[in-house]
Amino acid sequence: MRTIYEQLLILISTPLYLFIIGLELLLTNYGHKKVYTWKDTAVNVYLMILNACIDIFVRGGYLLVLNYFFHYQFFSFTNAIVYWIMLLVLEDFMYYWLHRFDHEVRLFWAVHVTHHSSSQLNFSVGFRSSVLQPLYRFIYFIPLALLGFKPLDIVFIYSATQIWGIFVHIELIKKMGWLEYILVTPSHHRVHHASNPKYLDMNMGMFLIIWDKLFGTFQPELDEYQPIKYGLTKSIEKETPLTIVFHEWTGIRKDLLRRDIGWKEKLLYVFGPPGWSHDGSRKTSQELRQMENGNQTETVSTFSDNPLTT
Repeated sequence: MRTIYEQLLILISTPLYLFIIGLELLLTNYGHKKVYTWKDTAVNVYLMILNACIDIFVRGGYLLVLNYFFHYQFFSFTNAIVYWIMLLVLEDFMYYWLHRFDHEVRLFWAVHVTHHSSSQLNFSVGFRSSVLQPLYRFIYFIPLALLGFKPLDIVFIYSATQIWGIFVHIELIKKMGWLEYILVTPSHHRVHHASNPKYLDMNMGMFLIIWDKLFGTFQPELDEYQPIKYGLTKSIEKETPLTIVFHEWTGIRKDLLRRDIGWKEKLLYVFGPPGWSHDGSRKTSQELRQMENGNQTETVSTFSDNPLTT
């Protein structure tokens, strides 16, 4: 039955996606703002297809794993409304941590980096998938099965919240009023896709923004800050179908083959934050923010000390 519901989601959402993409193209072209390119859109479709194929291939396996843990469930829900509301909230909570570790652990960033590799932000970027994520995503949902949520229901709710997660990849919608306090909005997600130091690794939620506010990863979009620059802090040197997916894995392999570091450094090159380096030649998100803050402080200090100012 849940499989039928998921198919209905696809049937309902696909025309909606096409309509929004068409509307976005129309409005941005009318405003003489180019947010789509053929190459970037083709890459988005390519990564979506790869992700979908892997997900279909491994779905039977991860459903078996979730079913195994479901047999040891701690709770049994009697109220259907409570069941679905709790599943929505808890699934979004678990996804927050999945997404956060994808940003803070280089091994997982090597998977997730594909989603952030576009220098544009438009509705089709929502389909620019983290190709290999289906291989481990289900691990984060094992606690939900133990809590008494059926595996197919977990997959269904994940698919449902993904619709909202795709919708927020858009520049046309600026602010959404009181919804900014509760939901992940396009404004919040623009920050998430920015490579500006202040915005790096912020706003990890997919549906609810409350997790970011609770765990210190919330950053509003600021009018007074520099214009948003999308993409990676360092662009892929040569984009090919293989390098788009595997360029960070290649970087990890090169770091592990270094002869001038020990096992501690090798482990940090795999499980440390993206950008970490043993000699400081690269910078993590936190280090880039500290550098930016230091430069701003130095500028203010220099200006204040200038005897020509009043």
